[in-house]
Amino acid sequence: MGERPSVGEGSIRYIDSLDGVTADHLRGGFFVGWPNPPLPETHLRMLRGSSHIVLAINAETGMAVGFVTAVSDGVLAAYIPLLEVVPDHQQRGIGSELMRRMLAQLRNLYMVDLLCDLDLQPYYERFEMRPSTGMLLRNYDRQSGEDE
Repeated sequence: MGERPSVGEGSIRYIDSLDGVTADHLRGGFFVGWPNPPLPETHLRMLRGSSHIVLAINAETGMAVGFVTAVSDGVLAAYIPLLEVVPDHQQRGIGSELMRRMLAQLRNLYMVDLLCDLDLQPYYERFEMRPSTGMLLRNYDRQSGEDE
């Protein structure tokens, strides 16, 4: 399991495995502003279903304070659907460290894509990503990830 505090974040450790992670570790306030946020149990299922993950863990509390996921065919392509840091840990470089670690995991692939709002494009340009066009479909009634 890859664990190592980033520079300036001695109380944060980064892991790329779910060994020992439970839904209780994910109750820190993710998915702010989502009308139908996933429950921590569903969040854990989502992490388990991802081909690549990196979590930021508060070393003092053991709680997850950030995560990034990717889904990949393992040959040419990967998609990064989510990067989140809980509000009280934002602006500390945690999101940037999560992205650096994820992109390192995906470095041998031909394409790594993500969708983001226009105002977030400058953030992702710091990781040598370029603006592009795309299409999407959102079923907001399925946003919680729960079976209905």
